Amino acid sequence: MSSVDIPREQWATRVGFIFAAVGSAVGLGNIWRFPFQVGQEGGAGFLLMYLLFIVVIGFPAMLVEFVVGRRTERNPVGALKEIGSGIWQYVGWIFIATGFVILSYYSVVAGWTIRYTILGLQDGYIADAAEAEGQFVTLASGLDAILFHAIFMAAVIAIVAVGIERGIELAVKVMVPAIIIITIGLAIYAATLPGAGEAYSYYLSPEWGVIADNWQSIVPAAAGQAFFTLSLGMGVMITYASYLGEDRNLAEDGAIIIGFDTSIAFITGLIVFPILFTAGVDPADPGAGAIFVSLAAAFGDLTLGWLIGAVFFGTVAIAALSSAISLMEVVVSYIIDERGISRPTAAIGIGGAMFLLGVPSAYDLVLLDLFDLFADQILLVLGGLLLMILVGWSLPDLAVDELQRGIGDLGSLGPAWIWAVRIPVILVLLVALVLGILDYYEFLTGPFAEWVGDQ
Repeated sequence: MSSVDIPREQWATRVGFIFAAVGSAVGLGNIWRFPFQVGQEGGAGFLLMYLLFIVVIGFPAMLVEFVVGRRTERNPVGALKEIGSGIWQYVGWIFIATGFVILSYYSVVAGWTIRYTILGLQDGYIADAAEAEGQFVTLASGLDAILFHAIFMAAVIAIVAVGIERGIELAVKVMVPAIIIITIGLAIYAATLPGAGEAYSYYLSPEWGVIADNWQSIVPAAAGQAFFTLSLGMGVMITYASYLGEDRNLAEDGAIIIGFDTSIAFITGLIVFPILFTAGVDPADPGAGAIFVSLAAAFGDLTLGWLIGAVFFGTVAIAALSSAISLMEVVVSYIIDERGISRPTAAIGIGGAMFLLGVPSAYDLVLLDLFDLFADQILLVLGGLLLMILVGWSLPDLAVDELQRGIGDLGSLGPAWIWAVRIPVILVLLVALVLGILDYYEFLTGPFAEWVGDQ
C-alpha cells in the first residue's frame, strides 16, 4: 500500500515494461559512453570483461532491484522504509538524490545531441579535429546549451506527466524499436566502410597481453560500466518493478532486458569504430565531448557524413530521452506515493527543479564534471552497494520468496543468486566506490581547484 490513498498505476503489457526497462538502460551510457570506454581501455579486452561482468554483476543486481520494487509496490524511499529498519530505511533517499542529480546534467548532454542532429542537417560537420573541438566548446556551454537543455527537459516532463500507460509505456513502444532498427541500419552501413576490417579486429579480437598488462584499469572500468549501463543503483528498476503484477517471471524479464541492452551497446561499437578507423581518428581519445569531437570530425570526412551523423546523433537523442523519463519517474513516483501530489504537478515541479540544477552544468563543463563524478562514482555506487548488503545479508529469504513468484521453486538457484549478490556484486561495488571517492578527490584538488582559482 502507498502512504496516501492514490490508485497505483501498472504496466498495461509485459512488452511495455520490458521496453521501458530497456529504454532506461539504453541511453547515453550505451551509445555515448560505451564505445569510448572500449577505446580508452584498449579495445576487445575491455569488451570481453564487460560481457563477463554483465552476467556476473549486472544480472544478479538487477534481480535484487526487481524483487524489492515488486514486493513493496513502492518508490525507492517507500520500499526501503517497508523492508528496512533503523538506518537502512533511509537508503532510498540516496536513490532519489542520485536520479535527481544525474538527470539535471544528463539533460544538458542530451541537449547537445539535439543540437548536433540539427547541426548535421544545417551545415554538416567539421572534418578538422581541432576546429571540431572549438565548435564543441562553443556549443556545449552558454545560452545555446541552456536552450537545448530546456527543450529536452520539457519533452521529459511532458511524457512523465501523462502517466505510466499513456505516457511512458506508449513512448518507449515507439522509441525502443526505432533505436534498434536505426542502430542495426547504421551498423550495416559501417560494415561497408574501408576501415571496417581493421576496426573489427581492434574491437573483436582480444589481445591477452594487453589484458594482462592493464587488468587493474580494465577490470574496475568494465565492472562499473556493466552496472551503470543497466540503470542500476539509481532506483529505476525498483520503481519500474513496483508497477508489475505478481505473475511476472522476473528472471526471464531481466534476461531479456539485459540481452537487448547489451546487444545495442555491442552494435554501437560496430558503428563507431569503423567510422573512426576509416577517418583515421584515434579511438582512445576519451572525454565528455568524445563523440561530439572525434566522431563528429569523422563524419565530416565521410561521403554523406552530414546525413549519417544526423541520424546517429538523432538516435542518441532518442536513447537519452528513453533513459531520462525513467530517472524522472523515480523522483516523481516518490512525490505521488508519499506526498499525494498529482502526477502532472509532480512532473512539472520536479522537472523544473532539475532544469535549474542543470543550468550550472550548461554554463561550464567543469561544473558538469563536478556533478557527474559525484553522482556516477559515489552516489550511484553507494546506493547500489547498501541495497545489495541489505537484501543479500539481511533479507535473503524475502528476496528468494519474491523471485519465486511467477517462476516456481528455484531450488539451489535461489541460494546461488544470493551468494552471487553477497560476494562478487558487493565486492566489485565496494572497490568501485573506493576508486570513485579517490578519483573525485583528485578532481576536487586538481581541475576543479584550478577552475575556482581562475574565477
